[in-house]
Amino acid sequence: MRRSLFLLLLAGCATGGGSVAPAPPPPKAAEAMVETIHGEPVADPFRSLEDGDSAEVKSWADGQNERTRKALDARPSRAALRARIEQMVAIGRLRSPEVYGSRVFYSKRTALENQSVLYVRDGFSGAGRRLVDPNSLAADGTVAIDWWHPSPDGSKVAYGTSEGGSEQSTLRVKEVETGKELTDTIPRTRAAAIAWTPDQSGFYYTQYPAPGSVPQNEESYHRRVYFHKLGTAIDEDRQIFAPTAKEEWPNVDVSRDGRYLIVDVHMGWSRSDIFVKDLQEGGRWVPVVKGLDAKTYATVHEGTVYLLTNWKAPRYRIVSCAPTETDPAQWKEVVPEGEGPIRSFAVVGGKLAIHELKEATSRVRIVGLDGQGSTDVALPDTGTVWSLHGDPTGADLVFDYTSFFSPTSLFRYNLGSAAVKEFERLEAPVDPAPFEWSQVRYASKDGTSIPMFLIQKKGTPRDGQRPTLLSGYGGFNIALTPNFNPGAVAWIEKGGVFAFPNLRGGGEFGEPWHQAGMLGHKQNTFDDFIAAAEWLIKEKVTSPKHLAIEGGSNGGLLVGAAMTQRPDLFRAVVCSVPLLDMVRYPRFQLARLWIPEYGDPDKPEEFKWLYAYSPYHRVKDRTSYPAVLLLTAEKDTRVDPLHARKMCARLQQATSSGHPVLLRFEKKAGHGAGKPLSKAIEELADEYTFLMWQLGVD
Repeated sequence: MRRSLFLLLLAGCATGGGSVAPAPPPPKAAEAMVETIHGEPVADPFRSLEDGDSAEVKSWADGQNERTRKALDARPSRAALRARIEQMVAIGRLRSPEVYGSRVFYSKRTALENQSVLYVRDGFSGAGRRLVDPNSLAADGTVAIDWWHPSPDGSKVAYGTSEGGSEQSTLRVKEVETGKELTDTIPRTRAAAIAWTPDQSGFYYTQYPAPGSVPQNEESYHRRVYFHKLGTAIDEDRQIFAPTAKEEWPNVDVSRDGRYLIVDVHMGWSRSDIFVKDLQEGGRWVPVVKGLDAKTYATVHEGTVYLLTNWKAPRYRIVSCAPTETDPAQWKEVVPEGEGPIRSFAVVGGKLAIHELKEATSRVRIVGLDGQGSTDVALPDTGTVWSLHGDPTGADLVFDYTSFFSPTSLFRYNLGSAAVKEFERLEAPVDPAPFEWSQVRYASKDGTSIPMFLIQKKGTPRDGQRPTLLSGYGGFNIALTPNFNPGAVAWIEKGGVFAFPNLRGGGEFGEPWHQAGMLGHKQNTFDDFIAAAEWLIKEKVTSPKHLAIEGGSNGGLLVGAAMTQRPDLFRAVVCSVPLLDMVRYPRFQLARLWIPEYGDPDKPEEFKWLYAYSPYHRVKDRTSYPAVLLLTAEKDTRVDPLHARKMCARLQQATSSGHPVLLRFEKKAGHGAGKPLSKAIEELADEYTFLMWQLGVD
């Protein structure tokens, strides 16, 4: 298994595009470590790279970074590519409009600000004003707003900020009219759910435990619900709800009239329970949904519980029941399951606004609370609605919308006039006229029909010579839908083809599609992705020497698996913030939350399927691997950087292709959320510089 240091150094050298400096040997390189797990000998030669606090590991990562920097900075095309990407991202960013009382809140970044700012506007006329600006909190732009929750009348807002991409939020409260910061500050409120009381005197919130209050390394679990009264000390806050298991994830909401408190407890991405408490009666928690093998979301409006659920409806339906009802057999169906999955709903002006997908693109319609009548909301084009929101007693629905060649705009739909009006937009320096998109279908390994979007210049020939970037995700019930992507636009402008399939494991076609790509069926996701590559080659869109793949997080696992299973299909790989050691993944950060999606390696049967595809363990010596760029960040609190470090060392040890294996390790950044724009631009420039270099585009 061991190879000489000379061969290890040669493994990092590139061909056909200039040399790359030798890779620094890792600490205790290629340890002969083999661990027997459930009777199976499992090699882990770079276990030492798990220790991110080690001075040796930090030095090694710095050396890898320096090597990567020299290789990419030497490319003559990088400066122009970076300038084009900066030009496109300088249009700004819009997201998440929400209506509270007469005010509209939304997230906006203008020009080259590092972080998005929370804006508010009074009604839909005039311009918005900056309410919470994290750019003023750190000179290097590394403080971000993680989330925000206005009070029902829009007079106050609770929001969370964190540093360096850590997502370890601290909750603060601001008065909207005056901009005054209140004294209330609550730590450890990562991804907090906030539910204000109707009189704005306090709120329910979720919080993580203080270090030392739970067993070591369990601070990312034990999420619980508390109540805070404004102006009081947080140690006076009452615990309202605690889940049964430490990995369960509760969220909290309250009905607009303040009578009903709702907690939904998520157990992975396929199951959830719903508990409702009548605060007026001072009653117990009622398990409206308990123990069902289904995913359910709830809201209470005028004394009726409305549930979006896939119980006996794989593509979801909306049902209603009393807040005291515990028997699903008594649910009243309001909106039946349709051809495409319902992704979300909102009560607006005494009606239901519904967002659903059709062939992985958004549709929005309005129906009565009894399910009667259906009015389509006219969308600008074929694209994606990110979020729906409205005041249950108001007359306006607001949503954000994007498409392949149009950046996000914010829209208002008035229930009285049925008119759709844009009230905030971004202008992109892109002429869509030369471009086109299409949606094709191909057969996966088992014959399943998989849809795939293709974006390219009009008239692009099918000659097998087109530089093609295949992207994917395929997990956690997440749907990949049309989206404005500055990097992809830059790629297409250079004559490339951008493709992304809707892989099993995603949420594009309902829960069966999700479950067909999780747990013991995860190999289906990889098969779907590999089949997409084979289709692109068969149809002469591209060829193996012109084909690259990219993915991040679960998508990093995807491209890691595809690369190790079919290295012959790809010329280059960009693997971002990835999961790659599937034997040890639950031991780090908050990864035990993902066991319901991937499986538990402590269980023999589940270990078997995880080990079978674990990319780090599938790397084989003396194999011709594609060029690889691995990206990670020191403050990633979701996927530990150890995955990228270990995979980098293993590939550099094993590859015989002569193509470079590079590691890009970002300081003062995390999994992606909260990354300053300055860092995001440099990262995008590096990714596409690498791809264009390896595929000969530059």
